[in-house]
Amino acid sequence: MQLAQVILREELVVFERKFKEAVKSQVPLLDRIMRFIVNRKGKQLRPMFVLLSAKLCGPINESAYRAASLVELLHTATLVHDDVVDESLERRGFFSTYALWKTKVSVLVGDYLLSKGLLLSLDHSDFRILQLLSDAVRKMSEGELLQMEKSRSLNLSEAVYFEIIRNKTASLLASSCAAGAFASSQDEVLAEKMRRFGEKVGIAFQIKDDLFDYGSEAVGKPTGNDIKEKKLTLPLIYTLNNIDKATRRELIYIIKNHNKDNEKVRHVIKKVVSAGGIEYATQKMNAYRDEALAILHEFEDNDVRKGLEELVRYTTDRKY
Repeated sequence: MQLAQVILREELVVFERKFKEAVKSQVPLLDRIMRFIVNRKGKQLRPMFVLLSAKLCGPINESAYRAASLVELLHTATLVHDDVVDESLERRGFFSTYALWKTKVSVLVGDYLLSKGLLLSLDHSDFRILQLLSDAVRKMSEGELLQMEKSRSLNLSEAVYFEIIRNKTASLLASSCAAGAFASSQDEVLAEKMRRFGEKVGIAFQIKDDLFDYGSEAVGKPTGNDIKEKKLTLPLIYTLNNIDKATRRELIYIIKNHNKDNEKVRHVIKKVVSAGGIEYATQKMNAYRDEALAILHEFEDNDVRKGLEELVRYTTDRKY
């Protein structure tokens, strides 16, 4: 991500200032929680995608900065709410908001972040950008609920898997790139092109997350967390659809009834590896990465395009 950070050095400083201003509150408890959240933000991948998409399609303006802030507000809100849903005590190596302030406060903090994002756009009449990103929030909720529904029945079709991750994971990145492009260009055609680009990157990103569950020489021991949570992942779906019926029944029985047994989970992981599930998922991930890069190559070759290419490759080459 070094090139992207160099290209956006000045813009990220401005973004940081604007984002901190956007989350300020007059309520002492809320302001304290906001400072906690701001100080523990992640790699800011989504704001970088917004700002580079804007820069690729025109000059970065105030609307682009607001789009980046809106994306970060929405993303942070979903993480706060996710920790409540998952009862997760940790986020990025620190205590989560849920761990420190429990359910009621965390739900209200997530709602506050969502409302701040809405007002940030409405107060400046960024209606199209708000529409793009509100659609992403809708899709994220639909994707999450669809995953919960299908996990119960283990209806493991590849089509369902891609529907889930297209909504749950890829929609926010797709809308981020579209919002950045529209903010600087006011061009719907460019915005749609960048939306498709972001969607393909987001799908590749999620498949990479799936692969982490099975470990590698870079990641270390497999965790099997997705299997323990009965989550649909591409390596597992491929395996269940490409093994004999007896082994399929065995694996499904383990996932449904013994998904907390570490030895049995390791058995499932070995079957996924031997059936070629890892190799298949890796090929799919690289295909989506290459499709995203092909869209980028329709633009002029310059440092901004190279910065976006670097971010795309980061999504599939990252170690965590």
